[in-house]
Amino acid sequence: MIEVKVKDADLQRAAQEGMDEFIAVFTDAILRAIGGELNAENMAELNVDQITLLGYVALREEVMNGGFVQLIHNGYGEFIYKNPFHKAVRNWGMQDLYRMINKSRTLYNRYHEEIEKDCSQEEFDALYEKYAEFDDFDDAFVEGEEGFTSQVAHYIDEHIENFAIVDNE
Repeated sequence: MIEVKVKDADLQRAAQEGMDEFIAVFTDAILRAIGGELNAENMAELNVDQITLLGYVALREEVMNGGFVQLIHNGYGEFIYKNPFHKAVRNWGMQDLYRMINKSRTLYNRYHEEIEKDCSQEEFDALYEKYAEFDDFDDAFVEGEEGFTSQVAHYIDEHIENFAIVDNE
């Protein structure tokens, strides 16, 4: 396992600023430790909680910016739907997100090959209309995002040692 370190002063500052900033201290430290990007080679250097955190942040960014269609088109579908990510978030107590991923998995399995194809911006934009079945999941995620992110921050706070070594200097 790779050693991930965070400074206590950074944690204290981020905790005062809000949950997004608190989570970012850990995600930034994890990404720095693995060279900036999660891939098949460095994934083995992280533990399940660190990988799940990076997965949640990618899921949140993609869905909040462009929905599940964008998430799948940008290559994150396999990570979210074909790995035990949904079970990991369930283990974090995130039952609603677990159910959302499980329910949307059927659509992923049915449409991912078409959505993942390279295409022009115009063709990509048309995917939203073509795969409008994802809209309810997009809406549910947007409505639940603050609660999901709060649950992630709480889980990190309760299990800091699973994410990083806190440097008190």
